[in-house]
Amino acid sequence: MLTREYPPHIYGGAGVHVAELVRHLHRLCDVDVHCIGEPREGAVSHTPDPELLAANPALQMMSAQVRMAAAVGAAEVAHSHTWYAGFAGHLAKNLYGIPHVVTAHSLEPRRPWKAEQLGGGYRLSSWSEHNAMANADAVIAVSSGMRNDVLDAYPDIDPGRVHVVRNGIDTALWKYTAEPSETLKNLGVDPTAPIVVFVGRITRQKGLAHLISAARWFDSGIQLVLCAGAPDTPEIAAEIGGSYSALSASRPGVFWIQQILPADEIRRILSAATAFVCPSVYEPLGIVNLEAMACNTAVIASDVGGIPEVVEHGDTGLLVHYDAEDAETYENHLAIAVNRLCGSPELSRLMGDSGRRRVAEKFAWTEVAAETVKIYSDVIAGR
Repeated sequence: MLTREYPPHIYGGAGVHVAELVRHLHRLCDVDVHCIGEPREGAVSHTPDPELLAANPALQMMSAQVRMAAAVGAAEVAHSHTWYAGFAGHLAKNLYGIPHVVTAHSLEPRRPWKAEQLGGGYRLSSWSEHNAMANADAVIAVSSGMRNDVLDAYPDIDPGRVHVVRNGIDTALWKYTAEPSETLKNLGVDPTAPIVVFVGRITRQKGLAHLISAARWFDSGIQLVLCAGAPDTPEIAAEIGGSYSALSASRPGVFWIQQILPADEIRRILSAATAFVCPSVYEPLGIVNLEAMACNTAVIASDVGGIPEVVEHGDTGLLVHYDAEDAETYENHLAIAVNRLCGSPELSRLMGDSGRRRVAEKFAWTEVAAETVKIYSDVIAGR
């Protein structure tokens, strides 16, 4: 298993996916994990070439992947996640004659704002991603929407090699709790008033700026809690900070938690929420929506990517159409959806209960692991 993220250092959905997939794969096959960064239990860690510490971050990642590829010669299959590990999988395939499986969690061509973060390295990451997928024995897409995106962005890939295996959720861990959140208590959040929650990184992809803008139309009395950290760039951090300051000066009940919280505390916050909002402008599936639904929380989300495969409009939450050319209408409709659920606690509760049932029935990690092993068997047999 080749990955950038691995516990305890996880900052996004791909890292959550890898951690849970590995845990369940161990029951079905032998798994060796190779990751990037400092040493940690349960994985072999690889670091960038120290001679490149002043180089573009993308080039640093490529050097770590060369080291990763050199260490996996005993594997029967190389399974890489994201462009941060795809080059290592491609090298392993060619060095050792083993199959390479790529899981597509996102696509560089669908995230042009990453050029702000990587500069010229964005061209390198884009090349590496395409190279890995085009030459892989199998590509796993985390949603049907993601599969469509892969084939649209990279039409040279054989559709027969692109499989859909959706993300999962651990419903034993992610579940409703009545235990109060100390974080919300310390902030002064009123547990008797409606609470709307966002959880995510500060990146263009997550659409946080749209949510903050939409909040100007929230009904009075609605509280907004932003669990948002790890900004991609200082510029977007400053942009979000300015928007938050303006919003909090115009209305009460706006709270920003910038530190990365442990899963137990996120679970308490989601359980306390009247609604969870996912305003992403690009989202191949959205594990965070599964987490919210597992906590019996209604979800309001944009209708992009794989989100409609998770959130059933009118049943487990509300979907809002996103149009990149008409941000104000999108933001206004987000606010309308928020006001609707916050104004009807019984509807919010019913949608939350329906969401819990849906994730328990449709998104089990045991099934994800079994489908993944089947792909491993198929690519090995096909060599």
